[in-house]
Amino acid sequence: MTGPVRRRRVLPRRFYDGDALEVAPQLLNKILVRGRRSGRIVEVEAYRGAQDPASHAYRGQTRRNATMFGPPGRLYVYFTYGMHWCANAVCGPEGEAQAVLLRAVTPLSGLEEMRHSRWAGRGPGPVPADRQLTSGPARLCQAFAITGEDDGADLVRRDRGLAVVDDGTPPPRRVGVSGRVGISAASELPWRFFVPGEPHVSGVPGPRTGRPVLPAPGRR
Repeated sequence: MTGPVRRRRVLPRRFYDGDALEVAPQLLNKILVRGRRSGRIVEVEAYRGAQDPASHAYRGQTRRNATMFGPPGRLYVYFTYGMHWCANAVCGPEGEAQAVLLRAVTPLSGLEEMRHSRWAGRGPGPVPADRQLTSGPARLCQAFAITGEDDGADLVRRDRGLAVVDDGTPPPRRVGVSGRVGISAASELPWRFFVPGEPHVSGVPGPRTGRPVLPAPGRR
């Protein structure tokens, strides 16, 4: 028996206009949408601009990171390791260059499109499990067909078919917290947030559950 259908609303710009460490855990259980594809956000990481040596904006604005310095609610997409795209929701006041990396979602709809984007062109052998469709930032972008052409897309206006919506599901009562993954600078900071027990969270060691660690008052 199915439950009641929940009305979805696109997150307004004011949702993103806060510190990345406040926005990141609030994004958990929101829904990333692109056309027929959708997935519930279950893992994110916060990056805090000039206050964060792991941020692309730590040393100031460049052509690559210009979207981070724009208004909140846009998508910052970058290329990494010469082969993968990663997507971030820009947040904080314009000019502060804060962002939240979208690390994993649980697929809700458009699975056939996601499978095609992820597995088309594979050689012989078994097709990986659906758990691997969107578990990790590069896999997520591939499944949603997000590339550098989507850098700067306005999530509030459904630009290029991309949006983050709220169906009324709140973040988990106790947010999973750990250090950030795949970086060398400031990896010890507990700025990765996830839904505990969710199988689509990317497989990394050492997670713990607790409250997000916020910056000291007056520091951003």
